[in-house]
Amino acid sequence: MKQSAIILLFIFILGTPNVFSQPAHTQTARQIVAQIQAHITCPWSRETVDTFKTGNPDDSVTGIAVCMFADMKTLQKAVASHCNLVIVHEPTFYSHLDKTDALQNDPVFQKKIEYINKHKLIIFRFHDHIHSTSPDGIYVGMIEKLGWKANQTDQSMLLFKFEEQTLSDFAKKLQEKLKGSQLRIIGDPNMRFTNVALAVGAPGSASHIKLLNNGFTEVLVAGEGSEWETYEYVLDASMLGMKKAAIFTGHISSEEAGMEYCASWLKTFISNIPIVYLENGPSFQPVQKQ
Repeated sequence: MKQSAIILLFIFILGTPNVFSQPAHTQTARQIVAQIQAHITCPWSRETVDTFKTGNPDDSVTGIAVCMFADMKTLQKAVASHCNLVIVHEPTFYSHLDKTDALQNDPVFQKKIEYINKHKLIIFRFHDHIHSTSPDGIYVGMIEKLGWKANQTDQSMLLFKFEEQTLSDFAKKLQEKLKGSQLRIIGDPNMRFTNVALAVGAPGSASHIKLLNNGFTEVLVAGEGSEWETYEYVLDASMLGMKKAAIFTGHISSEEAGMEYCASWLKTFISNIPIVYLENGPSFQPVQKQ
């Protein structure tokens, strides 16, 4: 009787490999995203770019890499870090919706997707909801990096008041915070001001101009914008003698610290799976002096 019981137990163990062969902490990419959905403060939208872009969401996650862009250098870093889930803020395939139909014969796309498939990388975009949750995770990370928390005028994370200073001096301090960024400054470098508005990423010229005309903003610090729109608007305002200026940091520099914060935030509710933040850094290379 005892021998039969032992045999039955042995068969039971062999017949249930999922229970005994996988660590208890193993999670799929889909389960990780479900945890993200449970920890944001906003409803999950049906119409969103926050979707899986590559890979099998039901594969087990060996590690999570968090970054701004899933460019080739960053994907290689993710593989080297044994991370098969890559959580990105911006598109992977060169358009907002990551449409790839027209890219099927494109050599760059072909090489990139070949690398992604070879290493079974699961790419998930986290854009709309990290902005929509409260507080906006991208702004939280950027304000922390810039050291502007004490300068906030309200809870919007858009408006800041500083000691009076010149545009030139302010830009130098900003450059120190955003090392590697190539700032574009529009306006009188000697203009003195106290009031600043922050617009990360690329919300569009209408949003930029609205901030500049809110009765508070003297200097707009923004990620990127069309040169024929916000750039020209601020330039005209400055040349007309108005107390207006803008500093464009570049898209990556204006949001990347938000994804660094995202990696830290994920660690507060995802345990036993390595999470690493991978810095993209500026896309542009400075001209080398002879």
